[in-house]
Amino acid sequence: MKYFVEEGSVVRKIWGKADTVLFIFAGAAAEFALNKAVDWLYFTGKLPADPLGRLFSTVTYGQRIIFSTNDEAFIAIDQISTIHKHVETERGSQIPDWAYRDVLFMLIDYSIRAYELLECGLTLAEKEEVFIVFYKVGLRMGIEGLPTNYNSWQIMRENHLNQDLQLSDFTRDLFKRYRQHLGVTRYVLLRLVQALMAPEQVKTLLALDEIELLKPLLYLYKLSSYINLQIHIRNALLPVKYRLQIQDMERFYSKKHQPYPEVQNG
Repeated sequence: MKYFVEEGSVVRKIWGKADTVLFIFAGAAAEFALNKAVDWLYFTGKLPADPLGRLFSTVTYGQRIIFSTNDEAFIAIDQISTIHKHVETERGSQIPDWAYRDVLFMLIDYSIRAYELLECGLTLAEKEEVFIVFYKVGLRMGIEGLPTNYNSWQIMRENHLNQDLQLSDFTRDLFKRYRQHLGVTRYVLLRLVQALMAPEQVKTLLALDEIELLKPLLYLYKLSSYINLQIHIRNALLPVKYRLQIQDMERFYSKKHQPYPEVQNG
């Protein structure tokens, strides 16, 4: 059985832990709001109606692809393409290739940033591994102009960060809706995590300031996993609706890692 991402890959380690996925989600939530193509996400009305759900949907698709066989992953990727084609038909224009690339680039970047923040540094080979997985997703989607290696991606990623982000009315509206859906305390925590996760261009546009207290708090959060407190802290930080989605992610990961029954000889 051929998997889209090989068993034992660092990408499975990154996307197999709910906390890492949450940090990927938090980083993407900041950059999504700044992207010059965010109006496409407003077109159907789904993003402003449930911005956190829309972002969770993105990371859920990512997890589904990463832990699937090749055939299952291709089906999921093709579903994403079909959804976008329907939106393009309704609007009567095409989503620009750079906007598709931006989303892939975010998933690559925040996958690396989240793991390195919560776990440990990645080698160049492991970062290349992360790049290759999402490069394959982009190829399947037919996205034009993709970089073909990690070094080229770094250059293009930096260019995209400098060219494709802006503080707009959509940005302000989206953060207002984040606050409505999360409540004040959780919203402040989201901003703090984003300050740890985001590239400099994003932090500058959103005025995200790193606070000295953040690093010790992050250390205590990581330490809590060793005394079985981390899941309780995480649940307290999430609204019930999204708490259940994270639990679903964990169940999905656990299911994908159930050992195959041993085949008896004879």
